[in-house]
Amino acid sequence: MIGRMRERVVAACDGASKGNPGPAGWAWVVADGSENPARWEAGPLGRATNNVAELTALERLLAATDPSVPLEVRMDSQYAMKAVTTWLPGWKRNGWKTSAGKPVANQELVVRIDALLDGRSVDFRYVPAHQVDGDPLNDFADRAASQAAKIQEQAGSALGSAEPPPSPDTPKPGTKPGSAKSGGARRKSAGTRQGGASSSRTIKAKFPGRCLCGRSYGAGEPIAKNPQGWGHPECRTAEAAGQAG
Repeated sequence: MIGRMRERVVAACDGASKGNPGPAGWAWVVADGSENPARWEAGPLGRATNNVAELTALERLLAATDPSVPLEVRMDSQYAMKAVTTWLPGWKRNGWKTSAGKPVANQELVVRIDALLDGRSVDFRYVPAHQVDGDPLNDFADRAASQAAKIQEQAGSALGSAEPPPSPDTPKPGTKPGSAKSGGARRKSAGTRQGGASSSRTIKAKFPGRCLCGRSYGAGEPIAKNPQGWGHPECRTAEAAGQAG
C-alpha cells in the first residue's frame, strides 16, 4: 500500500488486446513525487477484449493503492473512464441494464471497481495514447500492458522486471501521426475522434459511431480516417465526403 503521509498519488493504468479479442494484458504504474514511474505491475489475461483489459487494469490499480489517499488516475480509454464515472450510476439505478434495456457488458468487473471506488477520492484524467510528447506515465502503462499481452507473463517492479520496451504504436519525433512510419499511432484514439492527419490505414472501431455518409458502424467494424472524422473505409475520400453532403 502507498504510505499515508502523501497528499495525493498520481498513477496511470492501461490494457491491451492483440486482436480484440486476442492475447490480452493489463498494467498500472504509480509515480513518485516528480511524476516519474516508481512502482508498477503488469499481468496476462489470456484471450480477452480491449475493454476487459482496460477495466482489469483499473481494478488492479485501485486494489494496489491506499484508499485513504486521494488518487489521480490517467487513462487513454474513454470506455473504461466513462463506464465507472458517467454510465455507472445509471446502470445501478436500472438494475445493471443499459438505457436500451440490455445487460451491462463486463458487469462483474464494473461492480468490483465500484466497490473499490466507494468512499475514496479518485480523479480520472483522460490522456491521448501514443503521442510523441504524451503523458509518460500512460506511455509506461501502455508499454507494460502491451508486453504482458504479447508474452503472457507477470511483470513489475516488485519482481525486479526491466522497464517495458518502447511501443511500436508511438510515432518517433518528427513523424506525422497516422503515417506509415508512425506504425499506426492512432490505434487507441480512433473511437474518440481526435484530430490528426488523414490516413489510408483501416482499423477496428473501438466504439460504435456514425460515418459522414449517415450510416452507423459498430464496435469491431473496420473504419478509416476521413476528412471529417472516422467512418467506413469506402467513405474516406474527399469525393465521398462531397457526395454525402
